[in-house]
Amino acid sequence: MLIEQLINGLTLGSIYVIVALGYTLVFGVLNVVNMGHGEIFMFGAFMGVVVTNILGWPLYIAFVVAIVVTGILGYFLETFALRPLRGKESVSHLAPLISTIGVSIFLENVAHHFFGSGNQPFRTSLSELKFVLGSTTVYYVQIIIFVIAILLMFGLTFWLSKTKAGKALRASAENLAVASLLGVNTKRTITQTVIIASAMGGIAGILVGIAFNSVNPQMGLSFGLKGLAIIILGGLGNVRGAMVGGLILGMAETFIVAYGDSGYRDAVAFIAIIVILIVRPQGIFGTATTGRKG
Repeated sequence: MLIEQLINGLTLGSIYVIVALGYTLVFGVLNVVNMGHGEIFMFGAFMGVVVTNILGWPLYIAFVVAIVVTGILGYFLETFALRPLRGKESVSHLAPLISTIGVSIFLENVAHHFFGSGNQPFRTSLSELKFVLGSTTVYYVQIIIFVIAILLMFGLTFWLSKTKAGKALRASAENLAVASLLGVNTKRTITQTVIIASAMGGIAGILVGIAFNSVNPQMGLSFGLKGLAIIILGGLGNVRGAMVGGLILGMAETFIVAYGDSGYRDAVAFIAIIVILIVRPQGIFGTATTGRKG
């Protein structure tokens, strides 16, 4: 029983990590919480429904389509909702946040219009494949979700630390003005970052659809708020914090459902926010000054 709950917790936590990494990338560069990220994630999940259920194409094509569609949505979000507000001293620092909330509401309404308001089944043969390990039943999809999350974590870490584009992103996150003076194309870096973050949300959306066998237009809000809770828990803009925070939240929710009252499952994330803000406002791995300079 304990091993089964650990596996379930790792699976859920892995999905949360991927969602939170998208938040972390955008916040690290723009110092903005992208409230539209949850709905972009939701669109990724619906692309999986369209590709696998309606068109009858293989699951790997669903991943490709979700990445492309959510990447395009990220491009439009940065171009039309964030870029016009950037660098204007007369604009309130809350304006980008409000703008992304507007994008969130717009995308949710679009999803309601095209897909309806109820649950849409996400049927894949992969969901039924399993094997027994002692007294524990392990589904192949759980292993796949965990492996994809690990690959994304290490891939993102490698990209940020070893590649030219990743170093440009880190320089931009530290100080946009100085990075620009040093020859970094900050406009391209910002756009690239939002696209990558959105594409990761698309991958997470497909994984949620596979894991829970259904998707709905409201799922973006729920997972989006939990992603926000995770980056506050781990430390705003901190990649390692997003990874640890996602796994902690996934484990906590799973064990509360298994050994406590499932009605409190969704409250865990926000109780964690309150506790962290009181005890350590900068998050577990954050520093006292997490804001961008310049």
